[in-house]
Amino acid sequence: FAAVSVSNARSYDNLQRTNDALKSELGSEDTVVGKNNKMKKILHSVNKLKDTKSNVLVLGESGTGKGIIARTIHEQSNRKENPFVTVNCSILSPTLLESELFGHEKGAFTGAVGQKKGKIEMANGGTLFLDEIGDMSLSAQAKILRVLEDGKFERVGGTQTQTVDIRLLAATNKPLEEMVSAGSFRE
Repeated sequence: FAAVSVSNARSYDNLQRTNDALKSELGSEDTVVGKNNKMKKILHSVNKLKDTKSNVLVLGESGTGKGIIARTIHEQSNRKENPFVTVNCSILSPTLLESELFGHEKGAFTGAVGQKKGKIEMANGGTLFLDEIGDMSLSAQAKILRVLEDGKFERVGGTQTQTVDIRLLAATNKPLEEMVSAGSFRE
């Protein structure tokens, strides 16, 4: 029995290494491919942005691959071994979005039966991708700004300050400049 177990463990280890090698050769299933001049320009921008500490806003119409560009930036960056966490800001109510982003403490609201880490905390060391950021409430925008400025936040209902190191990538199809002028999006 011991000999069979050792043999199986070796076979499993070999299969795992082969699988990892093949995955690294394939790259991501969302790999960006294109040869026209516009795509070359985008890929050149991705290459320049990949290892900067700058946060990035990706603009474009719905269905143009903003999420794929964001994932490509992450996968080519020096943060690629760390989490890539995505939040779609358009599908959650403002209250639920804040809980999803920042987490919450037990008893913070009805149904909060325990402490929950938020997506920001889960992305620590990696990248947080906020899709459809133009739909985020002004209150959540102010809290995200604090995270961007000093890497600090509190969970909903919490008093302890959490510290994170994240890179923010965001995307929208909304006209943010017009929204800033109208006062519905923070500059």
